[in-house]
Amino acid sequence: MVQGKVVPFENNEETLLDCLESADIEVHYHCRDGFCGACRVTLVEGEINYPQGEPLAFVGENEILPCCCIPVTDITLVIDD
Repeated sequence: MVQGKVVPFENNEETLLDCLESADIEVHYHCRDGFCGACRVTLVEGEINYPQGEPLAFVGENEILPCCCIPVTDITLVIDD
């Protein structure tokens, strides 16, 4: 769930960022590979995984980079404008 909207993650071949974009949820990004950290969002609830390994950009507590992660469980996000 993000901003009150349930967004199903149905394609394990895509990233969380791809899924959010498909649902018309805007997330700022630059590199799409976990290097810059521009897509950083707050993970309120749930678990994610970084299939290609931990991102190189700084990620604070409860923050994730949707450009390079996939959800493992149902998740709840907060996306700052």
